[in-house]
Amino acid sequence: MRKPQGLGFIYLSLLVALLLTVMPMPQAVKLARPDWALLVLMYWTMALPQRVGVITAFFTGVIVDVLVGTVLGVNALAFSVVMFVLAQHHLKMRNFGVLQQSLVLGILLAFYQLQLFWLSHFLTGVNFRPQYLWPALTGMLVWPWLFWLLRRYRRQLKIQ
Repeated sequence: MRKPQGLGFIYLSLLVALLLTVMPMPQAVKLARPDWALLVLMYWTMALPQRVGVITAFFTGVIVDVLVGTVLGVNALAFSVVMFVLAQHHLKMRNFGVLQQSLVLGILLAFYQLQLFWLSHFLTGVNFRPQYLWPALTGMLVWPWLFWLLRRYRRQLKIQ
């Protein structure tokens, strides 16, 4: 049996994304912070769906819940739903250009933000503000560079 390669780098990239998720920022910029962990999970799910999928997304979501102090399971559920949708369509997504991927992932990121709102509204009674969708826009803008960076390292390290 062949030993899987690159699992360490996949987890390292998720760790860096988690650190970017909790990195202190000014309040004005903090509202538009991309969902780094979700973006990195999206890349690995499209690139290696047999290695990174719904279960990895669930556990990463639990870690995000703990790090940012939300109700336990909210991000885990939302990450899992988004990863399930993406995993079902990963072959189509891989055939899209990076800008097309960015648009589709922007829709998935907005869906993630809306799931967070719906769950938070149900659990704590928060009201919707359009600013909740800023991370989806910034995630769309960050995607081409993140895609390029992770793909470069995946090819360089021959991760399969």
